Amino acid sequence: DAERAGELQRKIPPFVLRRTKKQVATELPPKTEIVHFCEMEAQQQDVYNSYKAEFQKYLSDLSEEEVQSSSLHILQGITKLRQICNSPSLLGDEEFYGEESAKIRELMHQLRTLKDAHKILVFSQFVGMLDLVKEQLEKEDIGYAYLTGKTKNREREVERFQQDEAIRVFLISLKAGGTGLNLTQAEYVFLIDPWWNPAVENQAIDRAYRIGQQNKVIAIRFITPNSIEEKIMELQERKRLLAEELIHTDSSILKSLQKKDLLNLL
Repeated sequence: DAERAGELQRKIPPFVLRRTKKQVATELPPKTEIVHFCEMEAQQQDVYNSYKAEFQKYLSDLSEEEVQSSSLHILQGITKLRQICNSPSLLGDEEFYGEESAKIRELMHQLRTLKDAHKILVFSQFVGMLDLVKEQLEKEDIGYAYLTGKTKNREREVERFQQDEAIRVFLISLKAGGTGLNLTQAEYVFLIDPWWNPAVENQAIDRAYRIGQQNKVIAIRFITPNSIEEKIMELQERKRLLAEELIHTDSSILKSLQKKDLLNLL
């Protein structure tokens, strides 16, 4: 509601002072953000379609009251769909689901192309996905650093990436590495999977786009077309204006979704 938003904007200035990076750090080089679509191949698509149909039926059979009381099961279902978009093997049974992953294939192609001339950050919400990428990097002998919530010596991993020319890639879990890191050696940032809150993604990109960065930063979001990930992008856009014009919040969008919104995700 534009009128209500205007009223709120007029009320909060005495209490909130906001300076964007664009206003403060005018010396920063340009930043480019790209959405790169990674289309699933047949086996991965079959797994996705099968689980999507099962989950749609589950949601359709719930009443509005049951939706509110089943939030944990709904979150688990949505998470599984998001994992399949990354790699069906994240569901825990490679022999049954296969290990085909359009995103890993495309990411490795990009890393091979860029690694000799650039340093690269790779973010994912799923530590299991970072582990799959780590396996591929080890197979191809590409030097990497690795940071998740279980990493005990964060400073050592940051120092390795920043100072060791042999370390070309930094694998980082979105929540563990979204704040508090200065990684100005990186010029490329890959976000393997979208997060509900665009502010969290922007914080991840800004690990490289910080004061001290001398080179242009290019951020690339991997999105699976015709999937829940495209719907997450639509949700992000609906929330972005409020986040930018008023005040940032990291509260879960999922809590505000009704049954029709959840079905629309599918």
